[in-house]
Amino acid sequence: MRDFSWKYFAMTGDVDAYLLYKEAVGPLESSGTLLAEEEKALDEEAQ
Repeated sequence: MRDFSWKYFAMTGDVDAYLLYKEAVGPLESSGTLLAEEEKALDEEAQ
């Protein structure tokens, strides 16, 4: 779900998709396992 919502947000700019992404990532962010590099890679992949 995280990958889909990020790719959808990157392609459309839809705020709801971003909020869904942030909700899915929330538990991962607090544990420190989500890296900025992963977001960057997903963003580049969506373009």
